[in-house]
Amino acid sequence: MALRWQALFAIVDIAILAFFLFGPYLRSGPSYLIIDYLVAVWIGTELLLRIIAAHSWGALFRRPMTWIDVIILATLLFPHTLYNFAFLRALRLWAIGNSTLLRVGLRRMGYPHLLDVVRAFINLLIFLFVVTGFVYTSFFYNRPGEEGFVDALYFTVATITTTGFGDITLPGTAGKLTSVVTMIVGISLFVRLAQAVVRPYKVNYPCPKCGLQRHESDAVHCKACGNILKIPDDGD
Repeated sequence: MALRWQALFAIVDIAILAFFLFGPYLRSGPSYLIIDYLVAVWIGTELLLRIIAAHSWGALFRRPMTWIDVIILATLLFPHTLYNFAFLRALRLWAIGNSTLLRVGLRRMGYPHLLDVVRAFINLLIFLFVVTGFVYTSFFYNRPGEEGFVDALYFTVATITTTGFGDITLPGTAGKLTSVVTMIVGISLFVRLAQAVVRPYKVNYPCPKCGLQRHESDAVHCKACGNILKIPDDGD
């Protein structure tokens, strides 16, 4: 049952991202505000239920996703005032990458070894959408239809990959700083994805003696201290 709820939340998170992506086509019509407030009701209800069910409010409000949801809820309730922060809605995908649903789903499909790769790809995708959203709302929001978002996406991809065609640039000091941060973080995430693809598959199983987290799936002894391990099979 818990996995079904996580699957439902994942579908909603993807729908929220899709709503943000198609926002340029909808924002001129009345349907935009209707969908916007429906999403706000969903996120507000989800946040309220988490607060009610939390054993400790302190722990709940120390979680980054709690504050992200609060900010996203504010952008939905005041779409015209806080549109500059709408790009944060893409961060809802981060919950999918760190959920039990992803790990169990890959295991049931027979691809548990792809967990790190998928998570690295999701993190890169989140960064791509967040930067694209920030560039769009900060520099290209007034361009008609999809033109502004496509230009923002094109600039972000060209910057992350360090291609740097130069046909689309961001004006001023803020634009230059945005480009610098995008290149540095984007390259780091690309390297992380490449490492996840090429390195041997390991499982997360803390050694009871030394605490080493990652081991080969068939390891009997810990490489760091030689302690005997009892790593469960994927089917356990």
